[in-house]
Amino acid sequence: MSFLENKWWKQAIGYQIYLRSFYDTNGDGIGDINGIIEKLDYLKDLGVDLLWICPFYKSPMDDNGYDVSDFYDISPEYGTLEDAKRLIKEAHKRGIRIIADLVMNQTSDEHEWFMESRKSLDNPYRDYYIWQKGKIVDGKEVEPTNWASFFGGSCWQKDDITGEYYMKIFSKKMPDLNWANEAVRKSMFVMAKFWLDLGIDGFRVDAVAHIARSKTFEDSTMDSNEKYKPDWRKFSNLPKLHDYLKEFNHEVLSKYDVMTVGEVGGGAMPKEAIEYAGLNRDELNMVFNFDHNWCNNVWDLKDPNEKVVTNLPHLKDMFDKWQTNLYGNAWHPIYWLNHDQPRVMSQYGNVEKRILSGSMLATALYFMWGTPFIYQGEEIGMTNYPFKTIEDFNDVSVKNSYHIACVEGNQDKDRFIGFTAHRSRDNARTPMQWKNAPYAGFSSAKPWFHENPNYTSINVEDEQNNPDSLLNYYKKVLKLRKDPTYIDTFIFGDYEQVLREHPSVYAYLRSYEDDILVVTNFFDDVQTVSIEGLEVEVLLLSNYKNTVPTLKHLVLRPYESFVLKVKKTI
Repeated sequence: MSFLENKWWKQAIGYQIYLRSFYDTNGDGIGDINGIIEKLDYLKDLGVDLLWICPFYKSPMDDNGYDVSDFYDISPEYGTLEDAKRLIKEAHKRGIRIIADLVMNQTSDEHEWFMESRKSLDNPYRDYYIWQKGKIVDGKEVEPTNWASFFGGSCWQKDDITGEYYMKIFSKKMPDLNWANEAVRKSMFVMAKFWLDLGIDGFRVDAVAHIARSKTFEDSTMDSNEKYKPDWRKFSNLPKLHDYLKEFNHEVLSKYDVMTVGEVGGGAMPKEAIEYAGLNRDELNMVFNFDHNWCNNVWDLKDPNEKVVTNLPHLKDMFDKWQTNLYGNAWHPIYWLNHDQPRVMSQYGNVEKRILSGSMLATALYFMWGTPFIYQGEEIGMTNYPFKTIEDFNDVSVKNSYHIACVEGNQDKDRFIGFTAHRSRDNARTPMQWKNAPYAGFSSAKPWFHENPNYTSINVEDEQNNPDSLLNYYKKVLKLRKDPTYIDTFIFGDYEQVLREHPSVYAYLRSYEDDILVVTNFFDDVQTVSIEGLEVEVLLLSNYKNTVPTLKHLVLRPYESFVLKVKKTI
């Protein structure tokens, strides 16, 4: 495949739906598939034509659907298989494609495979999962290795039925599948074909970086004070997984006109992303990375009341690393946040100047090259939730960490809550704020999770009625990105950072059939810059009411942003 080949997913604009929190139509307080159907016209009007929907499979919901108990059925609170078929049909009628979360790394411990696997050492399904005996240290049995789980504690859980340990890099109710077993791979391929044959347009492949494991179950020698070592390279981005993905592509993906985007954590670098999604690798079409998600001081706060401040030089470096290293080598998804990060408005924006800072953030990101993904509520500037107690959280990983740090350990509970409030993925999971009405217009009943109290001033209905709203600015951004005059430049144009050393201004040039300059002021003060060698031809977009600016003496007001067609003068 050529980098310049114009596949449909290269020009698509994506929108992630966290189904449980999107829109409830049957009054049980939980978002459902019919809720997506009801909001398809809203999404079409926004300008998106690709929906990524978080897991809707049958699940006991230990981790909100990423613990699947039946891949072939819909969780009853979300609807039925007939509802899913209708969603696909109605979306396609509007020119909207749908990709589903494909959970490849683990199942629920309530999945029939695992329930069989744990029955005996010689059960036919035993090798569907990763089992190891404990080891004896100082006369006491301990876990097979000292590897940590992403959710806190050990990545091993002892099962009392057979006395062995199963691997679970997430929750103890989410045992990891053994992809080294051909029967597991074939079973997962059959399942993927089922959904593609139903009309799904592809997959976001969950936790794909972890489906291969170290061949030797040996303790990590990582230098850290933790009892369990966060040595993610024991089960992240290992070479063997590429064999599995090539097999998946050959057996399944190559037979359909679909797109795949993998979730690649574990410290992946651009060279590893190219191994997953290189033009002729025959694995995935693109992979998400997380390097840009934490470019602030949120993990370095000394006090939970301290202000969160964007580290723009670091953020610029992360954008540059991925935009330049992948260009011409692999396709790239661009996004601010997903269901696993705090709200971007609280991370990098200014809640008090939501429209200005939110429009700046949209401008800064969505004119880069790559396939954009907007997370639900981002388009109206939804913010972090004001968590006060551990009971306010739903996330199993937060509760695990709280127990380890504050119940078993001696960490101050209030400080734990304060710091976690800034960082928790629960921030992205509060119900979508549709209107200034009970339960934020999300449901007619009390929602499964707290609605943010600021729904009275931040909601879709009010934004739709305000021509100067953040929502309406997002529509302008997406309309410009699809403008037939400039679309090829936005899709295929190369990327060059401008004003690289400036601590407050992020600017870049896209060049292909046209030269388009994006300039953004990330902070709440005035910046004056000079950009040499370029001259403005057309002002395409700005978040202030502006005349055509002069680049040799460009005064940027707080959070001001420009998209400019320019010509090179040298």
